[in-house]
Amino acid sequence: MKTKDPASLKAALLDLRKQQVNLRFAKQTGTLEKTHEIRRARREVARLKTILQQKEGA
Repeated sequence: MKTKDPASLKAALLDLRKQQVNLRFAKQTGTLEKTHEIRRARREVARLKTILQQKEGA
């Protein structure tokens, strides 16, 4: 992940945000079976944001 350029990281971040929204909707409607996916997506967003911050600061 750290080798990707900032533009592709931002695109991946946008995709993860959309996935988070879909997971939240699925949870509220009761169709989400793998609830750990919400936590995984949240942590992956945090990872990407950290990498982006490191690249901007460097």
